[in-house]
Amino acid sequence: MQAFYSDRFVLPLPPGHRFPMEKYQLLRDRLNADLPQLRMLQAPEASEGELALAHEPAYIQAIAEGTVDAKILREIGFPWSPAMAARARRSVGGTVAAGRAAMAEGLAANLAGGTHHSYAHKGGGFCVFNDMAVTARVLQVEWGRRHGSRATPLQVAIIDLDVHQGNGTASIFKNDRSVFTLSLHGEKNFPFRKEDSDIDVALPDGCTDGDYLAALENALLELEGRFDPGVVLYLAGADPHEGDRLGRLKISYDGMQARDRRIFDWCFTRRLPCAFAMGGGYGSNIQTTLQVQANTYAVALEYWQRWQG
Repeated sequence: MQAFYSDRFVLPLPPGHRFPMEKYQLLRDRLNADLPQLRMLQAPEASEGELALAHEPAYIQAIAEGTVDAKILREIGFPWSPAMAARARRSVGGTVAAGRAAMAEGLAANLAGGTHHSYAHKGGGFCVFNDMAVTARVLQVEWGRRHGSRATPLQVAIIDLDVHQGNGTASIFKNDRSVFTLSLHGEKNFPFRKEDSDIDVALPDGCTDGDYLAALENALLELEGRFDPGVVLYLAGADPHEGDRLGRLKISYDGMQARDRRIFDWCFTRRLPCAFAMGGGYGSNIQTTLQVQANTYAVALEYWQRWQG
């Protein structure tokens, strides 16, 4: 299974910064040791043209040149630097590459990504550009080139299981019938002003495995009744886990693994290619986040092998 990574996912940050940037290198090391069947590939930079499929040109230029409004930078939570701009483009490029690989092989991944708080005109919540939105648009454009202008547009389902609502993604695809957004998230968690996804499932603080998995099942049933996707983009956030310091839910390792298995099985049964990104993970102990993410990859690899069979 192809998994995309870049050393530029690891951005130097000021001492004491609350974003666990080191998790990307640690995850790569963990996966190399535990799952040697994964093919670790360098994530490319998303091009300006690819970014412009989902973002306003003025915002893309401001990130490239370091002229971003100070208020937007505060919302993003990272100081601007050339490294910050390069990291943002590779974070998107990794998911775009995973999307292309999934269309060919059934399943692929980005070790970073999941930057769902970014709107068309601004970033926020540690998200500069929206990798889910850009990938959906790139896959649709490439589908159109292959099948012709008269073909039905590629229908994309974005299943966002980060503990924080995918507000930027919901905003970008508002009233767009070719992209369906589903977000299962903490009701009282960030962002405090939420956008309307096609399906929003707001969960109470302290939600445990049974209620979480039942809510996911109901959401998938509703998605099936309302939309017929040709590809799935899955945001596999680690932050619903009970060990996450920002999550506020109480999902166990088993519950998280059951969540991932349900998504990959749902896609495989319908022969829907699936590209996934890791999204949030803020464990009080970073090893907790790494364990959740490693479990996701172990389940994904199992389903990738089924695709090849």
